Amino acid sequence: MRILLIASAFNSLTQRVHTELRERGHHVGVELALGDEPVRAGVARFRPDLILAPMLTRAIPEDIWSRHTVLIVHPGPKGDRGPSSLDWAIHEGASEWGVTVLQAVAEMDAGPIWASVPYPVPPCGKSELYRNEVADAALEAVLLAVDRFESGWPAPEPLDYGRWDVQGRLRPYHKQEFRRIDWAADDTATVLRKLRSADSQPGVLDELYGREFFLHGGHAEDELRGVPGSVIATRDGAICRATVDGAVWIPQLRPRRAPDGPATYKLPAVQALGDLVADVPHSPISPVAAAWRKDTWSQIRYREEGRVGYLEFTFPGGAMSTGQCRRLLAAYREAVERPTSVLVLGPARDFFSNGIHLNVIEAAADPAEESWQNINAMDDLVEAILTTEDKLTVASLAGNAAAGGLMLAIAADEVWCRESAVLNPHYRLMGLHGSEYWTYTLPRRVGPEWAARLTTAALPVGARQARLLGLVDRTKSGSAAEFRSWTVRRAEALAAAPGLAARLLEKKRRRAEDEAVKPLAAYREEELAEMRRNFRGPGEPYHALRRAFVHKVCPAATPEHLRG
Repeated sequence: MRILLIASAFNSLTQRVHTELRERGHHVGVELALGDEPVRAGVARFRPDLILAPMLTRAIPEDIWSRHTVLIVHPGPKGDRGPSSLDWAIHEGASEWGVTVLQAVAEMDAGPIWASVPYPVPPCGKSELYRNEVADAALEAVLLAVDRFESGWPAPEPLDYGRWDVQGRLRPYHKQEFRRIDWAADDTATVLRKLRSADSQPGVLDELYGREFFLHGGHAEDELRGVPGSVIATRDGAICRATVDGAVWIPQLRPRRAPDGPATYKLPAVQALGDLVADVPHSPISPVAAAWRKDTWSQIRYREEGRVGYLEFTFPGGAMSTGQCRRLLAAYREAVERPTSVLVLGPARDFFSNGIHLNVIEAAADPAEESWQNINAMDDLVEAILTTEDKLTVASLAGNAAAGGLMLAIAADEVWCRESAVLNPHYRLMGLHGSEYWTYTLPRRVGPEWAARLTTAALPVGARQARLLGLVDRTKSGSAAEFRSWTVRRAEALAAAPGLAARLLEKKRRRAEDEAVKPLAAYREEELAEMRRNFRGPGEPYHALRRAFVHKVCPAATPEHLRG
């Protein structure tokens, strides 16, 4: 079928639906909902059999849904209506929620139901929930609805609040009045629900040191204590604020925009506050100690099980600043010195990495210089992985990876990927050539021709296609928890395999052979020469594209390569 995706952004869910439908043989196009006229033009140009809206923040024009079947993905159970479904689910502590695919009609979220899939709600932030449980359920519901449409299913279910399984209701927009934290009264559990329901957008509006900020993200702290509402510690760029019965870590802040002032954006909390927290105690924790603490904030954790080491890292939004890269490199070097045979890299769930930290770069006094420092820090980390000879390295991708973050993953000896992950092996949309030794590692995995296609097409790649191409080595279906359990079992088997010593010798031999043909330093020098031009050259688009990304400036039109 010809299926047109209409979306407010080509976000992670839209990309996942796009890759899955393409893998199933459908001809798929994308039209960004940037206005009614561009959408009408996109529909006329594509001539779809079916229109799907995986993520939409505006209504589809009546002349489109009256002429075409338009299916809307709503992140709520049957009967749930309104623009803040996930916010309310987390705010009210729901243990189970759902995704519903319904047909567009005049009344928002009130059309006939084509599919509905429930999912559990773990204790995490809205964006993490969206990229994991919500996305899994949404894809299942979308595929069911598409199959039903293609088979001529005659009777989508009318919305009927008299049915036993219609438990949702119309809810208002989740305004700041519902999110406001009363630090003198709210316990830690309440504060966490409010923070997590707003962690990506819009944040929780609050006051710190006489200034207004939006708070983004929330993690419990089990030891530190202080006066409720006060900032009692910093760590890895985050601040720790006391509650009436404990404390919470807040990783990011966004200053409230002044009237007629420039748009603001999220930054590590300590960077956003600057000298205001100069006298706040720093509370460091080692990756090993962090692994044994259930409730505390740490971006990097390290643990061992038998002959396998697990270096876990979790960076908000998957972005890695210069400092974060350097901290991860230090942790990696310590892990390499441990008496293990296999080292697994990656978080238990959510993003693996998306490469350099564009927000931190945007905030720098000299963005070009900070870009240069950031890419070199990424390169140092990748080089350390590529030159590790005495153990096998495994990149475990429980979630999405893009640009330099994906090139970081393919530096490992093996790449294992959850089937729900979406990979973006390109830099082109940010106007960058890219580094992280990709000119060495990517052709080695997929061949020169495919390396060129992947880095220029600027399209997402599904995990199954990535396995067929050789971009990843193994894939596994199921939830993030199931993928992690599978990773542990496979890593243990790899460490116990009788041929491990021979494989390490072969790894060392091949690295020496490759080095003799062309040293790693040469790849790095060539890549960085291009990146230097991207960062410093006249007329280069990188800085304008970065600013547009950070400030969330809408594109002028749907990129041609997405139209299908």
